[in-house]
Amino acid sequence: MTDAKTQIDETVKSNDVVLYMKGTKSMPQCGFSSRVAGVLNYMGVEYADVNVLADENIRQGIKDYSDWPTIPQLYVKGEFVGGCDIITEMTLSGELDQLFEQNGVSYDKDAAAKIREANG
Repeated sequence: MTDAKTQIDETVKSNDVVLYMKGTKSMPQCGFSSRVAGVLNYMGVEYADVNVLADENIRQGIKDYSDWPTIPQLYVKGEFVGGCDIITEMTLSGELDQLFEQNGVSYDKDAAAKIREANG
């Protein structure tokens, strides 16, 4: 398990934005992963995607790492942000925009506004 923790730690710290998900950003394999990847893709955020279905150690390891029981999990600048419900709420409230701005993560502000318009 230490290997998984080390691998997760390195991935989270060496990428500005990381999404641990079921599937990949181009082919999500669950609705929750699809929703978060869809938001990030639509907003033009560059992020590393880690398919937890490809490695059982990573799948369990990420839950232990964050002390969060579900996947997907979003990390920004090494910090755990949340899962699908939290990311959805943050997107709709504008908090995700603020988080990206505070951390120097580029994203499409117009796309973020369109998401809020469509769900407002």
